[in-house]
Amino acid sequence: MPPLGLAELVIAGLLADGLFRRLGFPGLVGMLLVGVALGTSGLGLIDSRLLALSGDLRQMALIVILLRVGFGLDLATLRRVGPRVLLLAWIPASCEGLMITAVAQPLLQLSWLEAALLGSVLAAVSPAVVVPLMLRLIEENRGTAKAIPSMVMAAASLDDIAVIVVNGVLLGLLVNDRGALSGRLLGLPLGLTLGALAGGLLGWGLIRWFERFRPNANRQTLLVLALALLLLRLQDAINQLVPFTGLVAAIALGVVILELREDLAHPISAKLSSIWVFAELVLFVLVGAQLNVGVAWSHGLAGLAVLALGLLARSLGSLACLARSPLTAGERLFVVVAYTPKATVQAAIGAVPLLTMQAAGQPSGPGEVILAVAVLSIVVTAPAGAWLSARLADRVLHPAAA
Repeated sequence: MPPLGLAELVIAGLLADGLFRRLGFPGLVGMLLVGVALGTSGLGLIDSRLLALSGDLRQMALIVILLRVGFGLDLATLRRVGPRVLLLAWIPASCEGLMITAVAQPLLQLSWLEAALLGSVLAAVSPAVVVPLMLRLIEENRGTAKAIPSMVMAAASLDDIAVIVVNGVLLGLLVNDRGALSGRLLGLPLGLTLGALAGGLLGWGLIRWFERFRPNANRQTLLVLALALLLLRLQDAINQLVPFTGLVAAIALGVVILELREDLAHPISAKLSSIWVFAELVLFVLVGAQLNVGVAWSHGLAGLAVLALGLLARSLGSLACLARSPLTAGERLFVVVAYTPKATVQAAIGAVPLLTMQAAGQPSGPGEVILAVAVLSIVVTAPAGAWLSARLADRVLHPAAA
C-alpha cells in the first residue's frame, strides 16, 4: 500500500473530527488519535516526506494561533475587565509550571531544564477549547454582568503568550550555553519590547499599504501571515545583534491593526479562522503521528500524576487570583475549570523539544517523554474540561438582566 499523503490525512482527520463531535467530544481529539493510529508507532502509513515537513507545518500553525490571538485581543476589553486579567494570565500558569518542574524530575527522571520545558508546554490553556464556549456565553448573555467570559478569554490569550515566550527561552538554553540563563533572563524584557515595537510598526505599515493599494481580504491575510512567519524566521539572526521575540511581534501586529482599523481587522481575522481549520487538522494529526506509543505507555501513570499535580497548583493559583473578586463560589469554580483544558498550544510546541534535541544530536528520550505527556494532557483535559465547563456554565452563570 502506498504511503498516505496530505489529501488522505485531511480526509481521515475530517472524518474523525465529525465523529468525535457527534459523540460530544472535541474534534481535535479525534484528529490526534488518527495521527497516532496512522503514524510511526501505529500502522506506519504516513509518507515520511510529510513527516519531515512537520516542523515547518507546526511553525505555520503556531503563527496562525498567535495572529488569531492578536486579532482577537481587544485592548478596550482588557481595560474593562481590569488588572485581574493580568493576574489570571500569569499566576496560575506560573504555579502549574513550577509544580511540574518540581515533580517531573523524580517522577519522569528528567533534568531540571527538561522538567521546566515540560512545565512550559503544559502550562498553557487551550484557546481552541475555551474561546468557542466563551463566545457562546457572550451571545447568550450569561455571566456578562461581571464580564466573566471576556475575562477568561483575555486571560487565556495572555496566558498563552507568556507560556510560549518562556518555552522559547528554555529551548534556547537547551541547545546553547546553560550557564547563560541570567543573561537570557535579563535580555527578555528588551526582547519582548523590541518584538512588540517591531510588530506594532509592521501593523501600522500594513494599514498604510492596505489603504493605498486596497488588496482584497484574501491577499491582506496572506501578506499578514507571510510577514509574521518571516519575523519568526528572522528571530535567531536578529538575536545575534539584540534580543528579539518574533512571537510577540506576530501578536502585536494583529493588536495594532485591530486597534487602529477594526474594519480591516475583522475580515482578516475571519480568513485566519478559515486557515486555522486546515492548520489545526494538520497540526493534531502530525503530532499524533510523532508520538512514541511505547514511551507514552511506560510513562502513563507518572505522566498522569504530573498532570494532576500541575492542574491542582494551577487551580489554587486561579482561586488566589479571584480571592477578593465579586464572583460567587460557583462562578469562581467555573473560571477554575474553564481555565484547565489543554490542546492547541500543547500540539504546537509539544514536539519541539524532541525535534530540537534530534537536530542538536542530543539524546531524544526526554523529548519523547515531553511529547508523550503533552499528548496525554490533550486526551485527558480537552474533553473533560470542555464538558465540565459547559455543564457548570449552565448551572452557575445566569443571563444578565436586560
